[in-house]
Amino acid sequence: MAETVIRREGRSAGERHGALVLAAYNRIATSGFEGLRTRDVAAEVGVNIATLHYYFPTKEALIRAVLQHAVHQFAATIPKSGTPAEQLRGHFGALSRLLKEDLRLATVLSELTLRAPRDAAIADSLRETDDMWFGTLCAMLRRGIEDGCCFSGLEIEPAAALIMAAIKGVCIPSVTALRPERVDQTFRQLGLVLGLEPV
Repeated sequence: MAETVIRREGRSAGERHGALVLAAYNRIATSGFEGLRTRDVAAEVGVNIATLHYYFPTKEALIRAVLQHAVHQFAATIPKSGTPAEQLRGHFGALSRLLKEDLRLATVLSELTLRAPRDAAIADSLRETDDMWFGTLCAMLRRGIEDGCCFSGLEIEPAAALIMAAIKGVCIPSVTALRPERVDQTFRQLGLVLGLEPV
């Protein structure tokens, strides 16, 4: 379900901060970095440019906040508890739903990934996120093998790398919009590769 920018007067500092991040997120999703102008973001939220600069002194700071917003959504799909099978299925299911319900997320993450070679702060943040994701997947897969829900001969690190590559691949924008059926096929196949029983 699409989020909307808060426009009420008398907003708290947290609401203004969040509204500015969301407006920038939407701009990047629809127009890429080329279409991201701080004055447009401020106008969309109903504040002046000085107010935007109070929260984000530079455009780069605003972009990093957009990255944090996207990463937070992504990280929220990783279950904190449950059996290994429940965690893996839960992660795949929640991420699949998120990608299909918020088509902006894949576009924004792709735009950020393309910008990373020219922005050390974004590159560092993406690397840190990847390392966290990789470590979490390895731990879930290790527990899955021990628990018997994943193939016993599964190589943990290559399997985690494969999961990440497949999910990132389905998120890359192409000449057509992200296809929900491809998302479903990708996550279903990952489950089969790991040995997870379909539910």
